[in-house]
Amino acid sequence: ISLDLKLGKKVNEGKTKEVYELPDIPGCVLMQSKDQITAGNAARKDRMEGKAAISNTTTSCVFQLLQEAGIKTAFVRKHSDTAFIAAHCEMIPIEWVCRRIATGSFLKRNPGVKEGYKFYPPKIEMFYKDDANNDPQWSEEQLIEAKFCFAGLTIGQTEVDIMARSTQAIFEILEKSWQPQNCTLVDLKIEFGVNILTKEIVLADVIDNDSWRLWPSGDRSQQKDKQSYRDLKEVTPEALQMVKRNFEWVAERVELLLKTKSQGRVVVLMGSPSDLSHCEKIKKACATFGIPCELRVTSAHKGPDETLRIKAEYEGDGIPTVFVAVAGRSNGLGPVMSGNTAYPVVNCPPLSADWGTQDVWSSLRLPSGLGCPTTLSPEGAAQFAAQIFGLTNHLVWAKLRSNMLNTWISLKQADKKLRECTL
Repeated sequence: ISLDLKLGKKVNEGKTKEVYELPDIPGCVLMQSKDQITAGNAARKDRMEGKAAISNTTTSCVFQLLQEAGIKTAFVRKHSDTAFIAAHCEMIPIEWVCRRIATGSFLKRNPGVKEGYKFYPPKIEMFYKDDANNDPQWSEEQLIEAKFCFAGLTIGQTEVDIMARSTQAIFEILEKSWQPQNCTLVDLKIEFGVNILTKEIVLADVIDNDSWRLWPSGDRSQQKDKQSYRDLKEVTPEALQMVKRNFEWVAERVELLLKTKSQGRVVVLMGSPSDLSHCEKIKKACATFGIPCELRVTSAHKGPDETLRIKAEYEGDGIPTVFVAVAGRSNGLGPVMSGNTAYPVVNCPPLSADWGTQDVWSSLRLPSGLGCPTTLSPEGAAQFAAQIFGLTNHLVWAKLRSNMLNTWISLKQADKKLRECTL
């Protein structure tokens, strides 16, 4: 990474970071972290040696995870130990908070609710960024009535809905990503901006250890987030060291969020090489979920011994496998596989216009004792496999969750566009 970036003018300075224009990279800014920790709108403020690097590691990993899942963010790349490059955004002055467990300010605002109350689905709240008034809680109606306009985009109902829906998806992806480390994501605070070049709403600012509550083993007394700093009776050098150790603990583990121990693969069995183009679509769709996919040719009618030998090859190496059976005309492949393996098998027959209505029955009407679903879409077969692997692989699950969000957003935007045309 070249460190000799030419810095332009300072665009913004917050409590824990500075933002600079980058004349050589139009449309981008440098987010530079500071060695400063604050609480209560900077009522408490201390220098913490090394915090800038810890925060930058944390936020870079979190944004990389979300971006690879398919969430639209402002993050471009990590630049140095203490800075990253981001798309230049006009920030929307709202803190979006998503909670799975009731704690902190929620309990003060909602007397009678006990700490530990769980929200299903997670609860979303928003706060207007206004230090003088201690960031008051806002309703959707207040946000819409404010008629904010950033980078030429007016914030109306559609934009508010997109941010609310995105907040929940981002929280759920991060919650799922912390689970393999036996760590509970209790709540999360994020901000959005409007990308000045694309004019779209993206997740912006930073997500670091100031942005969430993290309880290892779901135990509040083990908290590793900034709450450990807020809770200090007095700030002594020893106490700051304890807080710093917590921040380092998170920065080390956040890198593990980008990896998964669980592997899996899809094996597509085709009855004839004439079905290759259909199978290539399955393989291509698997790649979008990061799932390896192998293609094999075997006929359960003409070479059942070979079909069962191929099956045994994939059962014997311990890698979780989903078989996809692609057989036209009479599908013997899926049912034979399903009757002879404990692994999931899904039929994806390449139906022809002439005989499809007759042929499909060989995939649908199976002997008893076989559990072999049928999907006609190659992309659907890949998605079915991804949903199976997503149960144990948070990276695959994150892509599925992000796809749901992005589909929802594109429908929402298409509807808005259509209404604007007809109005």
